[in-house]
Amino acid sequence: MRAITVRDRDAGLSGLSLTEEPYPHAAENDVVVRVHAAGFTPGELDWPGTWTDRAGRDRTPSVPGHDVSGEVAELGYGTTGLTVGQRVFGLTDWARNGTLAEYVAVEARNLAPLPAGVEHTVAAAVPISGLTAWQGLFDHGHLASGRTVLIHGAAGGVGSLAVQLACEAGAYVIATGRAADRDTARDLGAHAFLDLQADRLEDAGGVDVVFDVIGGDILDRSTALVRPGGTVVTIAVPPTVRPADGRAIFFVVEPDRVQLAALARRLKDGRLRPIVAAVRTLDEAPAAFAPGRRAPGKTIIQVTEDGQRPSPGQTIAKS
Repeated sequence: MRAITVRDRDAGLSGLSLTEEPYPHAAENDVVVRVHAAGFTPGELDWPGTWTDRAGRDRTPSVPGHDVSGEVAELGYGTTGLTVGQRVFGLTDWARNGTLAEYVAVEARNLAPLPAGVEHTVAAAVPISGLTAWQGLFDHGHLASGRTVLIHGAAGGVGSLAVQLACEAGAYVIATGRAADRDTARDLGAHAFLDLQADRLEDAGGVDVVFDVIGGDILDRSTALVRPGGTVVTIAVPPTVRPADGRAIFFVVEPDRVQLAALARRLKDGRLRPIVAAVRTLDEAPAAFAPGRRAPGKTIIQVTEDGQRPSPGQTIAKS
């Protein structure tokens, strides 16, 4: 099969290449997915799991990418709950080969059925970002109706989904970003927007939850805005300060089939609109990792050519 691999940790982006790799083995309780579309995180080449397995052993050449949308090609021994040919999407293991390939082996529990009518290129924008938003807001932030949440990076892959989920939950949403992100955030439902380059962050006033994807000074200043008993949740760095009479939480997203299924229902009926910034082919994937100012949303790699390719900036497919 064709796959994007990386072999040399010191080579950086130049170490990414399109190669021929063996078809993956379906271990016990695994599923082999024929990948239609995949997502990645630009910083993956810095993650330990990209280079070593769970025992710390070198596992290069490694295949990056952890978001997947496709169809079940094979079931491993003991796998139940899914069938060959079924449409699925989900989040692959950090320490195994990933989704920038024509096939990937995934633990079945990390996948959920994908409803008909949801394009694979749209679904692939959801697993990491959607689960991160869900777990940050509700599992860790305990966000509820009537509370106020400050969401940083509101036009990004995670932030854009967090804005929508928070609004649906009945929270008052203050979104942040650059000036160019204002219309995107408001279109997603944000009640207020702060330009981090021109507005005073302190003008947000008191909030019950901060959802942070930036870290640094923004994280520290946001902590001071949290009301007593509130929570700062970040995926950037472990917090060095916490709000008075409150909590400060750093977390790494975890696979969750129940939450994936809840996100899938929202995709199908249009309550959740992931922003697809761009769609690239598999051989364009190495260039897609390159740093630089990115369009709002998430870049998706279309591995197969079947299905419609959304235009840059297009959100959810029609249900």
